[in-house]
Amino acid sequence: MNRKELNPDASPQAAYGARLRSLREARGWTQDDLAARMEYSSVHISAVETGRKPPTLRFSRSADKVFGIDGTADSFDRECRAIKTGSLLEGFPEYVTHEGRAVELRLYEIGIIPGLLQTPEYARVLADSAVRRGAITPEQADERVSFLANRQAALMRPHPPMVFVTMDESCICRTVGGPIVMDNQLARLVEFAELPNTLLQVAPYAIGERRTFDLPVNLLTLPDRSLICYAESQAQGNLDRESTSVVPMLTAYHQLQAEALSQAASVAMIEQVRKGTP
Repeated sequence: MNRKELNPDASPQAAYGARLRSLREARGWTQDDLAARMEYSSVHISAVETGRKPPTLRFSRSADKVFGIDGTADSFDRECRAIKTGSLLEGFPEYVTHEGRAVELRLYEIGIIPGLLQTPEYARVLADSAVRRGAITPEQADERVSFLANRQAALMRPHPPMVFVTMDESCICRTVGGPIVMDNQLARLVEFAELPNTLLQVAPYAIGERRTFDLPVNLLTLPDRSLICYAESQAQGNLDRESTSVVPMLTAYHQLQAEALSQAASVAMIEQVRKGTP
């Protein structure tokens, strides 16, 4: 049987799965043994251990009883709650597992540079700002920055996906971290646009009501050509696989691209903004 190597540093969900496997193997149990004790299928156990399925509170409480750690500081219930209410929105860790194997990514962002295009310095400023507001802890800030770096690294593979990025003009006009951080970030966008597997477009303020999205949207095309949509508000993320709702989102994305500036015009706008950065 092939054994998938786990990287507990990849995400909170990956750390959860790795610890579940470690406790199981320490007792000499197979996935079938644990499944019988927890009243889940072995397929479900495998999916949680490898990070393909997010843990639920019900699953976590069952695991705590089986391993005799319910009510302790090391309980899976506690870890699951931390995943759901920590620095990552619900649904996002699962989205990232699909992002790492997608053949096409379509991203739309408002107000800040999309995560996959952020420099480490830009990402750190955003995370530290959230700490100062009391939204997350310093530990969660470190986790957020590390998690983003892992996401970016996952796209640097022998056959990288096509990445389409459409940004609202506010993304490049809003200064984050001061002139130096912002200049380096804008330079990173220009470098991104030069890659053979990317398309970068700015949706200018001038398109007005023709902007098709009011919230950030991520659309993935998987190897089997199926589609996944992830959209989020300030406090919640939603992962959608239903074609009846995802296909219209793809249509809206294409409509937005038609209204946005071309890549050449977008890069020219970014360079113009850079000239205004001391």
